[in-house]
Amino acid sequence: MQVENTIGANSPNGQKYLGNKGLILLIAFLGTFIPMSTDLYLPALPGMTENLHTTVNLMNLTLIMFFVFYSAAMLFWGPMSDKYGRKSVLIAGLALYVIASFLGSQSATVYQLIASRILQGIGGGAVTAVETAIVKDVYAGRKRETVLALVQTMVVIAPVIAPMLGAFLLSFVSWRGAFYLMTIFGLLGIVGALLFQETLSTRLSGNIRQTVSRLSVVLKNPGFSSLLLTFSLANMGMLGYIGVSSYIYVDGFGLSEQTYSYFFAANALVTMLGPLAYIHLSKRVKRKPIVTACLAMIVVGGLLICTVGQMNPWLFAIAVVPASIAGSMLRPPSVNLMLEQQETDTGSASSLIGSVSLLMGSMGMMIVSLGWANRIVALGTLNVLVGVTSSLLWAILSTKPFVKQLAPLPETN
Repeated sequence: MQVENTIGANSPNGQKYLGNKGLILLIAFLGTFIPMSTDLYLPALPGMTENLHTTVNLMNLTLIMFFVFYSAAMLFWGPMSDKYGRKSVLIAGLALYVIASFLGSQSATVYQLIASRILQGIGGGAVTAVETAIVKDVYAGRKRETVLALVQTMVVIAPVIAPMLGAFLLSFVSWRGAFYLMTIFGLLGIVGALLFQETLSTRLSGNIRQTVSRLSVVLKNPGFSSLLLTFSLANMGMLGYIGVSSYIYVDGFGLSEQTYSYFFAANALVTMLGPLAYIHLSKRVKRKPIVTACLAMIVVGGLLICTVGQMNPWLFAIAVVPASIAGSMLRPPSVNLMLEQQETDTGSASSLIGSVSLLMGSMGMMIVSLGWANRIVALGTLNVLVGVTSSLLWAILSTKPFVKQLAPLPETN
């Protein structure tokens, strides 16, 4: 496998039509794609189940199958973007997403809807894989972490806005309106992709099989793979909370579904502070101690959940805050650090970061949903275990010469 030189625009100033601000706006928009694709139609699920004359279990497959194929598709699209370019892969993925969204709006059975969601997941995988790769192509140093923090902030905001937007739509149209809106969302993405100018400066040669096999090459990089394991483990607690929070608030504390949504939205808004806090702190504090502190906060948060979190819903909501903020604050430096381990194969590295992080997070959701006698203690214990494990791995890796760029970041781009 070799690389071929191409003419790229490895600078925000190289974006003739978008410019620097337009490129950042496009990247942030792409960061909202997956949360909007999953959370927009959540308020409509009960009505959809009745309208399509199906069961809750089958309707839940529209979510599960989306994530399964979304995470798998990233592992294909990432290497493809190293071979064919970010722009072409992004347009292909968005085009598939638009077609699938429209087909979803026309579904007459739950099986047709599941099929359209699978296609949506495949198309969405291209968006996430390319989005992170573009950040690596264009930005370096502290600027890259700032852009990653912005993307993470949008990822946190979208789950707050999407269900409310979906509920608002239901006041005027049926559940199909959510899929029409996803279609429009995808079309807007295509417009941005057409204005976007290629940022890949070198392309892989060889056939598709050889290109996809670059995933194994990236995984053989000890600096990348060890950090990937460390930071993906830390993601288990965050998704674990998402998977079990409704049962804790509704079944455990006896709150209504509406009241639960307020607690969930409040946590999402607080979590948004994490990336913003990192941008502020990183100007004064080195990256290594910030990462160490974030991992320690996850442990502390887990202990708080296990203890005071059991008393009432308000104290539980407060106890979850440290781990939630730490997890979101950890995302920008951890992704940047993993990307810095790879000089080439950025698309493959980006897809592995997204896919493995989602896989580990899904495992966290499964673990806390196993029917524990006390779900709060299960969630808290999970946070403690992953926090301690990741902290130990981080302490070891911080001393290893094969982990690059632990020095202070330069002010570049």
